[in-house]
Parts: sequence; C-alpha cells; structure tokens
Amino acid sequence: MAEEVKAYLRKLLNYVNGLHAIVISDRDGVPMLKVADEHAPELALRPAYLSAFSHMTDQASKIGMGSNQSIIAFYDNIQVVQLNKHPLTVTFIAEANATTGEMLNLELDLKDILVDLRRVNEMQQQ
Repeated sequence: MAEEVKAYLRKLLNYVNGLHAIVISDRDGVPMLKVADEHAPELALRPAYLSAFSHMTDQASKIGMGSNQSIIAFYDNIQVVQLNKHPLTVTFIAEANATTGEMLNLELDLKDILVDLRRVNEMQQQ
C-alpha cells in the first residue's frame, strides 16, 4: 500500500509546476511519506528542518494566537509551504516562482491519505 500512496504523491508532484517534494511527517519531523525529485534541496528534507514548523506552531498557541494552520516561507531559490494537520505536518518544497495557491489546493487531494496516516501515527504512539 505504501508504494501505491507514494505513486499517488509522485503524480501530485506533476500537478504543480516547480513542485519538487511532498513530505508528510510526524511532529518530530520524521518523514512518514516522502517523494522528491532530483531538484529538491536535501537540507529542507531533514527532520530538523521539518520539525521547526510544529515547534513554532506550539509556541504561537501558547501566547494566545490560536492554532496555526499553515506557514509559507520564501527563500532565494525555493519556497516551502507547510500545513498543520495535527499530529502530522505536510510540507511542499518548490521553486520560488511556483504557484503557492496550487500547493495549498493539494490539501484536498491528501485528505484521505492524512486520515490513514493519523491512525498509523496514533497506533505508534500507544
């Protein structure tokens, strides 16, 4: 089944021009599913980077800002879009000029996968 899901994620990579990686990770940044092409920056795929979003979200909620739903970061050559799907994080890594809205719209395409991965994550936590 994991290979089928990865094939589906690879298909989603082609939906957005310039999208180089989709990573679904736990709160610690450990990838549960990851697909990336040869242009994806290796440093952005590491758990230390992937977990930064969940840590920032936790801190923001402590100061009364509510729950953070997403964050979009633009760098010189890439953009990173991260979605809070507690207890999971979805990360899209793309070229800086990729269409951000198209990446955000992929959330709907990932809905069923995220439900299944949440169950897996919950079983691992027990």
